[in-house]
Amino acid sequence: MSQTILVIDDERAIRRTLNEILSFEGYVIDEAVDGAEGVKKIRENTYDCILCDIKMPKMDGLEVLHIAREEKPDIPFIVISGHGNIETAVDAVKKGAYDYISKPPDLNRLLITLRKCIFKVYTLTDNIN
Repeated sequence: MSQTILVIDDERAIRRTLNEILSFEGYVIDEAVDGAEGVKKIRENTYDCILCDIKMPKMDGLEVLHIAREEKPDIPFIVISGHGNIETAVDAVKKGAYDYISKPPDLNRLLITLRKCIFKVYTLTDNIN
């Protein structure tokens, strides 16, 4: 079964690149153009992982993270940003993000992080059932 990933980013080029690479790796990709659309999709669908930018119009990534943690706490959330610093990364992880990846993303690191967080979720779910 293919894992579904939601990519939330206001930069079309980033969404397109992530979509192409992750689709090639066998993931099913859904996209949102801003935080508000991302929250709507999180509420309406089930994802195996969420990749979310921090700086976006309407609602920033940390707000999306907060809502996602409250409403769907089992979905791993990876923050991606070109505007962050170490404090932002630490803040995101403290608030429940699985990891923080800076833009432009190192694709090998991104793929390894995705595999680890999805594996961890499936392993925890299998152990509970």
